[in-house]
Amino acid sequence: MTMHTVALIGAGRIGRIHAANAAANARLQLVSVTDPTPAGAELANQYGAATRSVEEVFADPSIRGVIIASSTDTHLDYSLAAARAGKAVFCEKPLDQDLDRAKEAAATFDSLGQPVLLAFNRRFDANFATLQARLVEGVVGELETLHIISHDPAPPPADYVRTSGGLFKDMVIHDFDMARWLLGEPVVEVFSTTSVLVDPAIGEAGDVDTAKTILKTAGGRLCVISSSRRSGYGYDQRIEAYGSGGMIRAQNQLETTVETWTANGAAADRFQNFFLDRYRVAYAREMDHFADVLDGSAPLIDHNDGVAALALAEAAARSAAEGAVIRL
Repeated sequence: MTMHTVALIGAGRIGRIHAANAAANARLQLVSVTDPTPAGAELANQYGAATRSVEEVFADPSIRGVIIASSTDTHLDYSLAAARAGKAVFCEKPLDQDLDRAKEAAATFDSLGQPVLLAFNRRFDANFATLQARLVEGVVGELETLHIISHDPAPPPADYVRTSGGLFKDMVIHDFDMARWLLGEPVVEVFSTTSVLVDPAIGEAGDVDTAKTILKTAGGRLCVISSSRRSGYGYDQRIEAYGSGGMIRAQNQLETTVETWTANGAAADRFQNFFLDRYRVAYAREMDHFADVLDGSAPLIDHNDGVAALALAEAAARSAAEGAVIRL
């Protein structure tokens, strides 16, 4: 078994998750943490890693892979710098917020030849992965329609919304990637309609908090994505896939599997209420796949997937603004 040395850029909330998973992985050694805040040094000390600048990380030939979990506006530049330095890249979504920049960079990544794993963690959820595998196996015949529900427990602060890139690029982009993965055909039409129903402050910040999006593939398959910044009952993450011979459903994760049965009926536990709880195992599996990539496997999700998801996000935003179907 080969031990691969990796560096982390970004010690915020998601960076801490990736640091813990890298440190716990038997095939990875976290040797460096980069972050200008005190959190960087604290995280480095926690895992016995060094605190280094990005320039030092990219110049160090002993570092094989770079985990990029810094602010969104730095993702693309750091990913390109890492690839140019001959290092494998693990980059948080999105690759960038500008589609033209992302497309141009994709060609550069192709020419550099270094692997890029784009961290759409939901593909590594065991439930969704099983659903996708059964679709490929044809368990319910030919896929016809798909329904993806993704509702957050509560809205984010308006300050976050102002710099997030908007609902489609910040939140629904996960579901666009999931739709592409499950539909198995190119999406050729996008229609979306939006509202501000959850928090007026989100509208004042220039964004929306509720959306319904319809995707249509070249073969006529349809996908409906339901998006909301607030469910009121927990983190709602469900997928239903309808085929010519039946339906496959991935349900929500509960805090426990305990149910109470009385004369008043049955009551189950609450939904898991935060994405770090719901996708905790998926994040670990995602990092383990980065170890696979460092071993020589091709990334299951790369920069081209990131560009494709971003293209759907931009098409959905344009559709909502124009009230029209956008043809890709």
